Amino acid sequence: MMIEVLNEYGRDDLAKVYVASLRGSKDHLVEFVESVQPPIPRDKKWVLIVSTLFGCPVGCKMCDAGGEFKGRLTSDEILAEIDYMVRKRFPDGIISIPKFKIQFARMGDPALNMDVLTVLEQLPSIYDAPGLLPSVSTVAPKNSGEFLERLIDIKNRHYYNGRFQLQFSIHTTDAQKRDELIPISKMSFEEIAEYGKRFFNVGDKKITLNFAICKGYPVDVDIIRQIFDTEKFIIKLTPINPTDKAICNELISEIDAYNPSSADHIIDDFRGKGFEVILSIGEVEENKIGSNCGQFVSQIRKSILQKRTY
Repeated sequence: MMIEVLNEYGRDDLAKVYVASLRGSKDHLVEFVESVQPPIPRDKKWVLIVSTLFGCPVGCKMCDAGGEFKGRLTSDEILAEIDYMVRKRFPDGIISIPKFKIQFARMGDPALNMDVLTVLEQLPSIYDAPGLLPSVSTVAPKNSGEFLERLIDIKNRHYYNGRFQLQFSIHTTDAQKRDELIPISKMSFEEIAEYGKRFFNVGDKKITLNFAICKGYPVDVDIIRQIFDTEKFIIKLTPINPTDKAICNELISEIDAYNPSSADHIIDDFRGKGFEVILSIGEVEENKIGSNCGQFVSQIRKSILQKRTY
């Protein structure tokens, strides 16, 4: 599978963003990322983030990957993203890193592409990577039931004993506000919780509930505790990244990336209800690199549109 990398941005010691064309078309652009998390060196943890859709039909208010949806990547195309980054550093496909994480979380919700499941089936046989840890992040589209059911079987066969990470991005406990942020039909909290009971086995990583908290979009800890089992779910809190969409929609982060203590109150509230909590604040320098979802493809699309106009 040929992949044409048009540009790369960033720093080798932090994050590199690759913008590529597939199918020989500027209408089929993707971004994929490799990153490290200082002070952890690459030989201890290496993270790849890949796209699964050309654009995204969801249109989340904080995500630049939305809009201009051009369809789904095939399994070969998703693997081409991964292989491009792997072969640059590990030409023989032997990746002896204790934590080699592949996140299906760049452009597009992976639960909208069944070929992601094919990739998950194939990865263990493609690379010699004992530290392989796939991660699927989804907003839980209502029509993703078949994907999620098959995911249980794949996880149980290939990624048992804590070698898989599943995340549901929900952001707020207010149903109307959740619809504003994520404007598609979605699974209810009760449906996600029920699914979690079937997905989670003893020894698995807990299922992540991700909150990128915006001012004006409330998070009621009591609601989460009433619905979700603390033995099966873990809370992740993140700032709103300064994407073009977030700025345009005037979304203001409740968590200050420069002041982690700004999250102390919500962390204490969740922990007081028995939840484990992760505060995930990346390197602020990554915002300058633009390693957030869809920013470079969005810029290229605008440039192409302007050229066509003139």
